[in-house]
Amino acid sequence: METDEFLAKLDEPKIVAEIALAEKTTSGEIRVFVSCQEVEDPVARAAARFEKLGMTQTALRNGVLLYFAPRSKKFAIVGDVGIHEKCGSGFWEEVSAEIRERLRTEKFTDAILHGVRKVGARLARHFPPEAGDRDELPNDIARD
Repeated sequence: METDEFLAKLDEPKIVAEIALAEKTTSGEIRVFVSCQEVEDPVARAAARFEKLGMTQTALRNGVLLYFAPRSKKFAIVGDVGIHEKCGSGFWEEVSAEIRERLRTEKFTDAILHGVRKVGARLARHFPPEAGDRDELPNDIARD
């Protein structure tokens, strides 16, 4: 699948609104990235993009990136050290399986919304909002 086709099927305003809603319940940050590149190792690419997007700069190291490479039919979820220490790899595997099922049936917006909700709920549990908390990163869907 080409990236343009994937992006055309996304309800971007709905996704951005869901990110903003999830972030109201946590001091954590959630980003979504869609790559137009062919990707062999989506986790490595997501980790590199995580760094480029400045996601390691959050105060509590509690950012999460949902990374999609539609040309390769691959995706990854990467959490910073703060959230990863709290939930471990089992959580990421569970969310990935649920997203994968939705992607398989081409419910792309639903896949991302589900991921944002699950990640947001976990972030809220471990990183509730703090006094003076601000949105540290943009909520838009980033692209290369």
